[in-house]
Amino acid sequence: MDYNAICRHYQMRRLIRSAKVGAREWRAASYIVSFRLPNFLVFLQMAEKAFAGETLSERFADVRRRIAAAASNSDRSPKDITLIAISKTHPTETLRAAIAAGVTELGENRIQEAEEKILELGRQAARWHLVGHLQTNKARRAVTLFDCIHSLDSRALAERLDRLCIEEGRAELPVLIQINFAGEKSKTGIDPRELPELLKATADCERLRLIGLMTLPPYFENPDCVRPFFVALRNLRDRLQSQGNFGERSGDLSMGMSHDFEVAIAEGATMVRVGTAIFGERSPAI
Repeated sequence: MDYNAICRHYQMRRLIRSAKVGAREWRAASYIVSFRLPNFLVFLQMAEKAFAGETLSERFADVRRRIAAAASNSDRSPKDITLIAISKTHPTETLRAAIAAGVTELGENRIQEAEEKILELGRQAARWHLVGHLQTNKARRAVTLFDCIHSLDSRALAERLDRLCIEEGRAELPVLIQINFAGEKSKTGIDPRELPELLKATADCERLRLIGLMTLPPYFENPDCVRPFFVALRNLRDRLQSQGNFGERSGDLSMGMSHDFEVAIAEGATMVRVGTAIFGERSPAI
């Protein structure tokens, strides 16, 4: 039995906070995890019900509070951190409820899924972010659908996006370069060693505006294990900023998701991409 997988499935730490379980109860739960699986499963079922009882509005407010606390702990202002609600696989009705709850930034992974939602909700219903891999053959739709693209990872894609912006009459398209520090084959993003060529390409583009960097590090059960990747992205951003690659901007850092965004904020994130902590578990892919 993989206890870590069980904890991830039920989002145990998050649920315990929702149920207002204190440190003593947490130690008791840890004991149950190690020695009393049947009781542990009962505990998780109770915790799952507590999470399910929360409304989307309550979960969104809780994430906002956590962002504010993490920012305060790092002597930063919450206003400097953009919360992007990752809505992939969730139906349009859920996105409509999120917008009613105060969500203003929505992130999607797939062009076709996003297009259906945007057409139904309206282009101006929120600011739309593409956070998933973008194939060059879908670049035209991305140019017309999204306010910002977080996953620029090749010279060819940069040049095509720029050309399409001109053809579609779009004056400016903000983009972030996705960096793959770990070299994971399952994830896209550019190898940092190939970055100079892409930087030159974006600088030569007429309509693309490079506003920052994005990374999607490996998953670790302990969020603190992700910290070195966030530090590496911040250091890279600082070096590029000193070279003028972001113009007058300091350079955004798009990093941190539901289980590690507080660590990301401590390391300088200006955009956090939070899905499960706001929307709950994902629905089957559309």
